[in-house]
Amino acid sequence: MKSHYIIPIFIPHRGCPHDCVFCNQRKITGLDTDITNEDIVNTIEEHLATIKAQSIIEIAFFGGSFTGLDIVSQSSFLEIAKKYKDNGKIDKIRLSTRPDYINEEILNNLKDYSVDIIELGVQSMDEGVLSASNRGHNVDDVYRAIKLIKKYDFNLGLQMMVGLVNDTYEKSLNTAKEFVKLKADLVRIYPTLIIKETYLEKLYKNNEYIPFSLETTIDYIKDILMIFKYNNIPVIRIGLQPTDNISFEKDVVTGPLHPAIRQIIESKIYKEIIKILLKEKEFNSKNLNIKLNNKMISLFVGYKGENLKDLRKKFNVKIIPDNNIDKIEIYDGDENYIINEVYFIEKYLIENNII
Repeated sequence: MKSHYIIPIFIPHRGCPHDCVFCNQRKITGLDTDITNEDIVNTIEEHLATIKAQSIIEIAFFGGSFTGLDIVSQSSFLEIAKKYKDNGKIDKIRLSTRPDYINEEILNNLKDYSVDIIELGVQSMDEGVLSASNRGHNVDDVYRAIKLIKKYDFNLGLQMMVGLVNDTYEKSLNTAKEFVKLKADLVRIYPTLIIKETYLEKLYKNNEYIPFSLETTIDYIKDILMIFKYNNIPVIRIGLQPTDNISFEKDVVTGPLHPAIRQIIESKIYKEIIKILLKEKEFNSKNLNIKLNNKMISLFVGYKGENLKDLRKKFNVKIIPDNNIDKIEIYDGDENYIINEVYFIEKYLIENNII
């Protein structure tokens, strides 16, 4: 299987006149100056020098709202990326932007420069949450932008945030369900953090906003992630990339920040699967051999080993690594049982009235 590498080009706040309550792109990206064409070339070359051969490589413009840049700047940046793509040095070009900065002129230009993926920072499909977050666009803008993006046959990425001002479990869940209906090709999920020098920090200090706890965020995103897994929509990131800036010691005031948040959430999904499995399945033996891929072991064992502890209350469990399989196989004496994750996720979602 080929490795997948993204060469990130950050354009903090360029192209975006809005001050969303949660946003300080210069703090998030760690960049305080505008980027130049020379910077872009240097960044690409530095990454290419370290990437293994036979990899899938993308150039990705992150940070600001790319299509909010003037069309000359967009073209200038994209021309560099397209040269690398035309020369076979990279495979794809992606960018992130806002729903209200999508129109036919912009999309025609992106097609001219061989852009493959457009990620929209939607954040929420609830009008009240968008308004309270000072997003500057509404839900209708999202539908309009997605319709155009699909018309031009780009791959569609959608980004959502959990825990914004006025957000609730039901509102975040509804956003995820709408993303499914809108046929997203990929999704990113970001817990809301309070970053220094944002309006959200002011609201927090004035006791007008309380961030979701880490535990609440994990529980909410667990259900959201299961919705996407059930509908076969890849979630390519959960949480901001930890950096020197994205830490409690630097620019994060407070909020549900954890360097292994995705691993914890994935392990919580396995916890739910194990619960249903133990309710449904009568094992004949007290000795279970569980065979699974190395990549899955820590997730199956659970955060601080809690999933394995639950199993060991009833059984003597032996974990057997096997990188030749991609399913979890349970050996109960002479009987072999393969866990179908989608089946158990569906059971969980139905039992909890989520679908």
